[in-house]
Amino acid sequence: MSPTPARIIAVDTHDIRFPTSRELDGSDAMNPDPDYSAAYVVLRTDAADGHEGHGFAFTIGRGNEVQVAAIDALRGHLIDRSVDDLCADPSTLNRDLIGDSQLRWLGPEKGVMHMAIGAVVNAVWDLAAKRAGLPLWRLLAEADPEWLVRQVDFRYLTDALTPEEALTLLRRGRQGAEERTARLLERGYPAYTTSPGWLGYDDEKLTRLAARAVADGFRQIKLKVGADLDDDIRRCRVARSVIGPDVRMAVDANQRWDVDEAIRWTKALAEFDPYWIEEPTSPDDILGHAAIRRAVAPVKVATGEHVHNRIVFKQLLQAGALDVVQIDAARVGGVPENLAILLLAAKFGVPVCPHAGGVGLCELVQHLSMFDYVALTGTTEDRVIEYVDHLHAHFLDPVVISEGRYTAPTAPGFSAAMRPESLARYTYPGGEFWAADLDKQKKGRAA
Repeated sequence: MSPTPARIIAVDTHDIRFPTSRELDGSDAMNPDPDYSAAYVVLRTDAADGHEGHGFAFTIGRGNEVQVAAIDALRGHLIDRSVDDLCADPSTLNRDLIGDSQLRWLGPEKGVMHMAIGAVVNAVWDLAAKRAGLPLWRLLAEADPEWLVRQVDFRYLTDALTPEEALTLLRRGRQGAEERTARLLERGYPAYTTSPGWLGYDDEKLTRLAARAVADGFRQIKLKVGADLDDDIRRCRVARSVIGPDVRMAVDANQRWDVDEAIRWTKALAEFDPYWIEEPTSPDDILGHAAIRRAVAPVKVATGEHVHNRIVFKQLLQAGALDVVQIDAARVGGVPENLAILLLAAKFGVPVCPHAGGVGLCELVQHLSMFDYVALTGTTEDRVIEYVDHLHAHFLDPVVISEGRYTAPTAPGFSAAMRPESLARYTYPGGEFWAADLDKQKKGRAA
């Protein structure tokens, strides 16, 4: 008698919040007091190997409970599904979730519901990589190109990228992949750091952290801008004096400006040789980005962390609206949609420099960039992954940075699993940290 096939038996969710606002870590012109948070999901199975799938959507505090509720709404699509079938063809789940005739009304393919889908889909890919005994980047890089193409949803893309073109790109990308894998394992992948540049940091902290970044081997840093022009000019002058002329300095407005304001402000900062201006205006304004790009060159325009889906990325590329594509591992519908965006960027010849930081975003996105290097574009030229130096200790397989480069992960999976003690301590509102904090606030009000 054959054994009963393994199934998904539980979908556990957690509202995880870290008090990063206390030190102004993550502060920028639009988000002055973020508490970096994760709407976290664990797919539990009855498989003999005991593997679980871990994923999450990133938020910045209030409202994380809404994101958790959106993930909970997907539970019915997951319970009792075959683990073997899911891992053999994850696209089946992606199609079911995206295509749910009633859930689609809550998007379609954007916002809280789409991020929930991304968290669940990423958890399936984490499970698939663990069962294959490979880190996700290697699972993708070593996969059959035809299988990878079948994982991608090409609806609304074929005027810019067809499945046949994608297959050609992937077949070409496999040439020399073994040598690039060895090089990646030896040297890692280039990183840049935002850690010195949070808007809430004073000049002393900016100076100290910028100097440390250069000493640690980073060849690019990033500063948040957009609240006050005089402050931005002063801070850029301080940073440039510390890092010197040969280290790149990017600036990030976090969607703060209208189009004309973005052009004026970026030109005012041009004397400090910014490498790119990031999110200069609304992420939905494709033509606005194109106008800014024309006006501020040679400063590059970068965007993507708040772009809802592959269709908007397609239009940004078609309109010549950006110089740098910034994918986000937890904003869109998971690994398959990011594969589509990587393929689009490769087709248009635009480098990908992912958004990271946050809670676990560095852990996730490294896999996507490393796949891109090994088995798609074959290059790291003008490509860097964002890095910030907080919250990694909460993960079982945290990122490792050496001499300004990401060390390629070797543990099986998507590097998404958080430590059980971190889940216990930072679950909101009943975890150890938040229960004590809320009790302290209550006593303070009573006094």
